[in-house]
Amino acid sequence: MITQEEALRQEGLSYSSQLTARLETFLEPQIERLDAYLDKRLVRTFVATIAALISFRNPKQGLCLSELGAYVTDGAHAPAGTKRISNLLHSTKWGIFLIEWFLWMRAEEKVQELAQQGERVLCVWDGSVIEKPESEKMEGLCAVKSSKARRLRRSRKGVFNQSGGKPISVMGMEWIAILVLGMHGHPMVARMKWWTRKTMKRREVERQLLAEVVRRWGKKLFHIFDRGYAGGPWLEALQYFGALFVMRWKKGHVFEDQHGQKRKLWEIARGKRAWMQELVWDEKKKCYCKIGVLALPVRHASYAGPLWLVVGRRGGEPWYLLTNVPIETKEAAWEIIIAYAKRWKIEMSFRYGKSELAMESLRLWAWDTREKLLFLVTLVYAYLLSLLDATCETVRTWVLRQYCHRTGKRYREARIPLYRLRWAISRLWLDFRPIFQSVLFLSHPKSCSNFSG
Repeated sequence: MITQEEALRQEGLSYSSQLTARLETFLEPQIERLDAYLDKRLVRTFVATIAALISFRNPKQGLCLSELGAYVTDGAHAPAGTKRISNLLHSTKWGIFLIEWFLWMRAEEKVQELAQQGERVLCVWDGSVIEKPESEKMEGLCAVKSSKARRLRRSRKGVFNQSGGKPISVMGMEWIAILVLGMHGHPMVARMKWWTRKTMKRREVERQLLAEVVRRWGKKLFHIFDRGYAGGPWLEALQYFGALFVMRWKKGHVFEDQHGQKRKLWEIARGKRAWMQELVWDEKKKCYCKIGVLALPVRHASYAGPLWLVVGRRGGEPWYLLTNVPIETKEAAWEIIIAYAKRWKIEMSFRYGKSELAMESLRLWAWDTREKLLFLVTLVYAYLLSLLDATCETVRTWVLRQYCHRTGKRYREARIPLYRLRWAISRLWLDFRPIFQSVLFLSHPKSCSNFSG
């Protein structure tokens, strides 16, 4: 008779195998291409490193190779595991272009899937930074504005700080991300790029990425931008490439209204009644907010075609959204509001990368090896997003219930439980180490089939 403890152990082993097989299936195109460039041992290390990045959770040392080495092998052979990861990252036989190709391929599948469903495809852009305040000798670092210092300077109860003043700059790297998603469901990583302002300007990097996105998908995508992109030069670039877009602007920017008069955005919308009021889910506040919507035709000196100003009135400062999509009905204006509301998902991805995936704990001196490790972390993020599919609901529900159970309503009803999901998989794989047996490696029986060491 099987005891309850033995039944739970067998169930845990079964679900661990399912998650391992899912990771193998997810990485299969990447493994096949790596196999053409690298030795089998390095390819095995590649997959083992992905599993180690999922299992090892530490915001301060999450990407420290000496710590990851213990998860690639067993704890007694941690130095050997560290050496394997180092050999993989320092190998000159492969580059980040292989992972970039994989991300583009996955995003292409997402775009085609959404297009077949008749759903609008959103391409969300934004930028952030990776802060390394204590570093001086690492390659490619430049001065970046510290968002962490800005948060710490906020006045709170019992603490008063003088507002205003110049922003605090620290050493770090620039970061641009592009996500592809629909009006419903989870996002898909299309592109991640880290760069330094010592070698390239921001607009040059963004223009190159825009050219690549438009070359791949043309006008299939609806590009979403925040206020950091608002300006004449970026409008000129969007017109040159013929991209459809929604871009938020500050209220003080000057446009021409429908009568040809130059006025600020808030003056153009002043006194105009909203067409409709609806509830929209606020990703930041985690609740539904009532928004009144209004659309007006405008023009800008840097854009030759017609533009429309969509104003979303809510509590606080309204949204002033500029788009080149014709707005003739209130339903079309409301779709612009919903599309921009989806932009918050990219902010959540930045936060997840820094806080949960420990991207700011990098300790690699050379730029190339550091960039490779960051792309490995991006693959981990993409894999965790893939587990949010409906096909993984059973294993996802079980692993959350058994290894990261929460009683609070906020955690149980989370739409994208990525934090809990990684916690649960990490604990599961600590109990049942993943054994990878993909078709590629079964064809070489002399190679070790257990990637864990």
